[in-house]
Amino acid sequence: MSCVPFNVERPDPSLRRLFARFALSGLVAVIVIGAVAFVVVRHAASAGAIRQAQGLTRLAGRGIAEPAITPGVLAGRPADLAALDRVVRNRILNGTPIVRVKVWDASGRIVYSDARQLIGSVFPLDADEQETLATGGLEADASDLNRPENRTERSFKRLVEVYVGIRGPGGQHLLYEDYERSSTISASSRRQWMMLLPALVGALLVLYLVQVPLAYSLARSVRARQREREQLLRRAIEASDIERRRIAADLHDGAVQRLAGVSLSLSAAANGREMAEHAAARDAFATASAETRQTMRELRTLLVDIYPPTLQRSGLAAALNDLVEPLRSAGMQTRVTVPATPELPYDTEALFYRVTQEALRNARAHGEATAVSVTVQRHEHEAELTITDNGRGFSQGSDEGSGEPGHFGLRLMRDLADHAGGSLEVRSTVGAGTSINLVVPLR
Repeated sequence: MSCVPFNVERPDPSLRRLFARFALSGLVAVIVIGAVAFVVVRHAASAGAIRQAQGLTRLAGRGIAEPAITPGVLAGRPADLAALDRVVRNRILNGTPIVRVKVWDASGRIVYSDARQLIGSVFPLDADEQETLATGGLEADASDLNRPENRTERSFKRLVEVYVGIRGPGGQHLLYEDYERSSTISASSRRQWMMLLPALVGALLVLYLVQVPLAYSLARSVRARQREREQLLRRAIEASDIERRRIAADLHDGAVQRLAGVSLSLSAAANGREMAEHAAARDAFATASAETRQTMRELRTLLVDIYPPTLQRSGLAAALNDLVEPLRSAGMQTRVTVPATPELPYDTEALFYRVTQEALRNARAHGEATAVSVTVQRHEHEAELTITDNGRGFSQGSDEGSGEPGHFGLRLMRDLADHAGGSLEVRSTVGAGTSINLVVPLR
């Protein structure tokens, strides 16, 4: 019985990277949402603490102080002021965060305060205080301890003053004002948002945990689409290679062979005895035979361009040497450097061949080069092709999409590199030649 090994699927590094990217993006989004939510919760808690302070002031002003204000208090009689003072100290200042109480009339006179030295003092009311006194509204603000009327509160450092409009005897408009410690309001705000914080953190944690499987599913889906695209591209390249091979075979076995037969027939006809007396016809047949042979040579050159048999049969080094041979024969200095055993995949060798072919064509046809060098290097995870020439070069700022000579070839080389997942760098200076560097990852 034979044993069939199981194929254990190894984790895909690109899938891990995609998943990490999506998961990190989700984490950043959750952190941003959490920060915004925290600010909103703190603001809402602070607003809630202020509302609590306003509610306490409304209760103290209208529910406790207002009923205890008598005409004698407004007249400044000591007995009435003492009675109001006992009510304020026992029911407002005792056991509450309120540390100071003042009652104002419309003229800005302090008719009562637990700081007795202020009673009878007159200070101008600001616009908000006047409006609150007249309308019976409710306001809260940070206390300005530098103002003269607040000199007795300076020992408390930071205070919040809350004032509410009340009615005195006979419906007279009065302003009740008390002062609360800022630390007390801050502590109340902190208690409120600390109560909400566990729920907020829990909700964000659940949100992130829900995102994790979604991120993994999305990463798998994206990677699957990438694999499909890579497979389609590979199949397209393979189909293109097969089609080039078929076209080359059809041309070689069809048109080239028929042209060979025509050339032989024309040559035989030109050398026949019956042509001895017809010099013009013999010359015409000889010329036609020579042109037919030239057409055959051009077709064979085209066959090598379409499908280089040397690449399959003898390897990359021999194929690249065949490419530079016409340049060497034309008097150009050439150098081809390829490792003895590069051990490159065939698609990488084919890519190097195509790019070299296009680069040499540009160097010969447009660059007017007299020397060219082709170098192949294999690294641990990538292969590198470098082609340099000493031609006239071109401006790096020129538009490769233009119709200038050689630019179509550059676009073709870039497309080939992109399809293989590699990178192509072209460095050229007018009058100083061109260098083309192609790096392809090895899989």
